[in-house]
Amino acid sequence: MQRKSKKHGDSDMTFRNIRKVPTILRNPAGKNDTEEGVTMSRIMMKTPLVEMDGDEMTRIIWKMIKDDLLLPYIDLKTEYYDLGLVKRDETDDRITIEAAEATKKYGVAVKCATITPNAARVREYNLKAMYKSPNGTIRAALDGTVFRAPILVKGIDPYVRTWKKPIIMARHAYGDVYKNVEYRVEGPGTAELVFTDTDGKETRQVIHQFKGPGVLQGLHNLDASIEGFARSCFAYALDQKMDLWFSTKDTISKIYDGNFKEIFEKIYENEYKEKFEAAGLEFFYTLIDDAVARVMRSEGGFLWALKNYDGDVMSDMMATSFGSLAMMTSVLVSPTGIYEYEAAHGTVQRHYYKHLKGETTSTNSVATIFAWTGALRKRGELDGISELMDFADKLEEATLETIESGKMTGDLALITNIENVEKLDTEGFILAIRETLDKKLGV
Repeated sequence: MQRKSKKHGDSDMTFRNIRKVPTILRNPAGKNDTEEGVTMSRIMMKTPLVEMDGDEMTRIIWKMIKDDLLLPYIDLKTEYYDLGLVKRDETDDRITIEAAEATKKYGVAVKCATITPNAARVREYNLKAMYKSPNGTIRAALDGTVFRAPILVKGIDPYVRTWKKPIIMARHAYGDVYKNVEYRVEGPGTAELVFTDTDGKETRQVIHQFKGPGVLQGLHNLDASIEGFARSCFAYALDQKMDLWFSTKDTISKIYDGNFKEIFEKIYENEYKEKFEAAGLEFFYTLIDDAVARVMRSEGGFLWALKNYDGDVMSDMMATSFGSLAMMTSVLVSPTGIYEYEAAHGTVQRHYYKHLKGETTSTNSVATIFAWTGALRKRGELDGISELMDFADKLEEATLETIESGKMTGDLALITNIENVEKLDTEGFILAIRETLDKKLGV
């Protein structure tokens, strides 16, 4: 079994002397002795986080964040799983299932961005198979809903000038194109949709009479998964004190999309209507094209629930519209209250290739930092560790204050309205955040 269960930061971990910040040395009592002889306490954890490492440039950032922003302050406990593509190939992707099972056990996970291989990646990494998306595998195992929210910071204005508040995207985490069956039609013939029940009775429906080459795709979904999605959305909207919008295309897809609409409306009426009304919140359904038009004219401040593919596409649009894809959080929430935090973006492949050549990169680590803070805050909430929750808040504040002071990565420097900004490289930005954090913590 390719995993490593340990408390990170033990004797095999060292800390660098970071600018004027003294090197921190570990000791068994859970204290940190600085080189100047001053003793300061690190925050102790009770229950491990499930830590899922990833690929390419985000893997590089992952280690920097731990070394510079977490380990000096927290007695970090994690159960570690390497979901890098090489390790997934070594284990025939079993390690992804093991990570999902560990998340069920401990209740909170934090995940680095990972590669979903295409044909080019199979050749590049000499893989045994074209493995499925780790995120899709984990979402299916947890039956979770993905909630994505932009990180707002002064000086980075949304491209949509009416948006004043965050818009949280809720993406269904099962079915649609992510569990599709595809077929290449090479010549004339009849394509049928066939369902055989347990008694052997067949129901057939013609999809298309092909006169020549073409393609077929079969999609499915489950009432149980849609119900879990709906309950997660209603519960999260109440938790965030936001109106809930839901949209599909049920006028065209009368059965498939219509089923989503009917389930949402039924659960709202039977389970959440009184709670929403008591909280002064609204549940609103409309067609997805109408919803897009309304979203573009809105001030924000609501939760927008979408099917799997719709949510995948629209959340990337939303992140970019709010300023940068690297400024969006992503949290997977199961109906049973399991949480997995990650950045909403990918592995930053182009920067990784520059890094391998020894070239300077300026990669935005904000969303990955917020993945860690989200997981630490939730772990602190569940375990009753207020110091851990407070640290997560302060690290987020330090990150945003660093940007607002004019110190930022290249992607933000291109779009900010702050004057005389200092463009920092990947590590320089993280070290600047640490300087701000130390000031907030009085270190």
